[in-house]
Amino acid sequence: MIEVEHLSKIYGSTPAIQDVTFKVEAGEILGFLGPNGAGKTTTMRILAGYLPATSGTARIADYDVHEHSMAARGRIGYLPETPPLYPEMSVEGFLHFVARIKGVSAGDRTSKVKSAMERCNLIEKRKVLIRKLSKGFRQRVGIAQAIVHEPPAIILDEPTVGLDPRQIIEVRNLIKSLAGDHTIILSTHILPEVSMTCNRVAIINQGRIVATNSPESLMAQLTGGSGYELEVDGDAGELQKLLQVVPGVCLVEVVAEPDLAVDHSLIRIVCAPGAEPGRDLAAVTVGAGLGLHEMRRTRASLEEVFLELTTSEQPVAQAQQDLEGSELKVERNFSSSQLVASSQEVEE
Repeated sequence: MIEVEHLSKIYGSTPAIQDVTFKVEAGEILGFLGPNGAGKTTTMRILAGYLPATSGTARIADYDVHEHSMAARGRIGYLPETPPLYPEMSVEGFLHFVARIKGVSAGDRTSKVKSAMERCNLIEKRKVLIRKLSKGFRQRVGIAQAIVHEPPAIILDEPTVGLDPRQIIEVRNLIKSLAGDHTIILSTHILPEVSMTCNRVAIINQGRIVATNSPESLMAQLTGGSGYELEVDGDAGELQKLLQVVPGVCLVEVVAEPDLAVDHSLIRIVCAPGAEPGRDLAAVTVGAGLGLHEMRRTRASLEEVFLELTTSEQPVAQAQQDLEGSELKVERNFSSSQLVASSQEVEE
């Protein structure tokens, strides 16, 4: 549905994006993730036909955005970071205006405007002036104008920036409801949005794609997939030494020891990629004569994945064979500090 191949944009001698390549299948939500200034908006503007590329190709529903610009534009809905709204128009009037300039026939206009308002939960606000709407509802109007002509592809650039937690959840659920009928690119620098919304992720940093995969596969491939937490009675320090030599264990950390509030110790274990030492961990704990209250699997978050990419001593250039059989590309030049900080902006 959306295909980008070797896309580059250079301003003078400064590259904004370099050799960007990715593909979005029909009905999929792709999270286009990266820190501020990484090249997300430049890429989105090229796809939407607002900006010419220096080199490379981009196709929307098989139409090249440069060679067949009007046909490609007609098959895409675009919500820029700042929605292009007319504050003195009513919601319904604005959507009729947008539908007309996007080529929706007079006979279809009313039904398509109504459909867009229903999908974006705007029917009760249809007569309200846009300037009187909350930011969350203005974002809904922005999404409605992107889908009013029923395009097969939608690009949403930072759709939750500046929203409060409740508004973020509402917009997130709206985006999910659009999947299937539309192919969606969600451009963001906020990690939780990707985990909660997207089927796959393309990560861009310093103008280059540095990873492509599903969120789950990124976490599994880059951190070995899982670890364990053990709640035990007894001497956690002595058990730590015993667990450290279990095959497949990379790190054993005593997170909490018994005190007035807690009557047991909590031990966290990090495993090597592909290792499954759970049975051995339980056997060693019980064999040491310690009470094992609970043993549970843990999985790294996206934030931890990005931290691992920037702090690991072993460079990661390319990995193969993810859970979907697709290719995972990773480079060590990805800076996660902004991403991890940005992830604090969104909490349910």
